[in-house]
Amino acid sequence: MSNDETRTVRLTVDVQDCGVAHLLDKELDRYADVPAQSMGLVEVKQGCATLQITHQWGPASFTVTVAGRDPGADLATYEDIVEIGYVSMSGEVEMTGFTFDEAVMCPLPPLHAGPGTYRIRYHIKGLDLEGTDDAVDDHYLQIWPAPLEEPVVIKATSEASQYFPNPEKFERDRGL
Repeated sequence: MSNDETRTVRLTVDVQDCGVAHLLDKELDRYADVPAQSMGLVEVKQGCATLQITHQWGPASFTVTVAGRDPGADLATYEDIVEIGYVSMSGEVEMTGFTFDEAVMCPLPPLHAGPGTYRIRYHIKGLDLEGTDDAVDDHYLQIWPAPLEEPVVIKATSEASQYFPNPEKFERDRGL
């Protein structure tokens, strides 16, 4: 893949409980010196990015773009967008849903810079709609080479995006 090439894939992962999906590096045993990070909707540690999704169980649809540079956030379409650093020891990643059985892995296109540091931008809409007739299933993940930087919230409009970073504060602020 050339440095400017962008590959976008659509995939569906099965989630049996917990409302999360995972982006996993194919090399998971060399992460002792990599710091863990969390941004509420995404938590990264030891080659695994755990992504909050719009529902607790069932199939979850993802669009994933692997790019050679920042592809730009889709501010108009998505309600919540966060960015976080990610380290890949192999340059190869795959997605899976949380399951109690053996996980079905969905390989993604190879990462542009091979092993190294990346930025993940996670877009999501419909977090507040689970269990309603208006529920949506729309998750968009972008991955590109970048130095490790602090996680940031690009856009946060759902109630759930306020909850996940600090559930105790969320409940206290709302008198729950």
